[in-house]
Amino acid sequence: MPSKRLSVVVTRRLPDVVETRLKELFNVTLREDDRPMTRGELVDAVASADVLVPTITDQIDAGLIGQAGERLKLIANYGAGFDHIDVATARSRGILVSNTPGVVTEDTADMVMALMLGVTRRIQEGLSVMQQGNWAGYAPTAFLGHRIGGKRLGILGMGRIGQAVARRAGAFGMQIHYHNRRRLRPETEEALEATWWESLDQMVARMDIISVNCPSTPSTYHLLNARRLKLLKPSAVIVNTSRGEVIDENALTRMLKAGELAGAGLDVFEHGTEGNPDLRDMPNVVMTPHMGSATVEGRIEMGEKVIINIKTFADGHRPPDQVLPSML
Repeated sequence: MPSKRLSVVVTRRLPDVVETRLKELFNVTLREDDRPMTRGELVDAVASADVLVPTITDQIDAGLIGQAGERLKLIANYGAGFDHIDVATARSRGILVSNTPGVVTEDTADMVMALMLGVTRRIQEGLSVMQQGNWAGYAPTAFLGHRIGGKRLGILGMGRIGQAVARRAGAFGMQIHYHNRRRLRPETEEALEATWWESLDQMVARMDIISVNCPSTPSTYHLLNARRLKLLKPSAVIVNTSRGEVIDENALTRMLKAGELAGAGLDVFEHGTEGNPDLRDMPNVVMTPHMGSATVEGRIEMGEKVIINIKTFADGHRPPDQVLPSML
């Protein structure tokens, strides 16, 4: 006799092929529209489900977990980041947490290069002129940007994504530098032709471009604070595809307005979804709406990982992508 199918609640719309497969395997409740769940809807979900499938838009905090029913045993996050989930409280309640690591690596690294080129080659300014019909024709001194070949790139966080950025940047002829909690193995460092800096202060003071690729943790909150941002060269550019909280956004905005930095490419923001309003009016700032992992292929792969995590759990085994205390 077949075992009872797990009750699964999904908090946002997922690619059709993912939703279809979830329906085939589990008793799944899907969203009719793509608006985020309200707090009340999340409370109802954790009270009734065996498995919750949230995304970064859902705050799964201690208060919410405290209202979970006895049935909830797995939070199978759709996404690699899990800073929106109180993993410690979940563990104390006997609830496992899983994520979808590795899937967004290449897509996010592509976005880093896109933002880097967008800022240094003044793509946004050119787009604006064309869209407004204001182009007067070619001029030798118009829209002069900078090459990225030969520039020093400082990567803050040399995990999967940081290393993928290093490989791409190396192909563009950039000089690779990095700061990380732990130094890479010598063979990895050699393959990437990367220079390690134990001191973040010393690294940022010497770089032409900084790429933020570290996770959001208590130790990385405002890692690039006002004091550290002041160490950057006025000609430097910052790209952030990680988490907005890593940079003191107000301090960054003030420096960009004062001409103390050359530009910024931002896919994530510290407060809300829009970032500091002053950033939107700056021609040397390229802002995108958290698009770093937004590819059809990536979103489907993320869904496949969620399904594998739930199916493995349903079969009585530990999910392959379980979030462990050592990862916090």
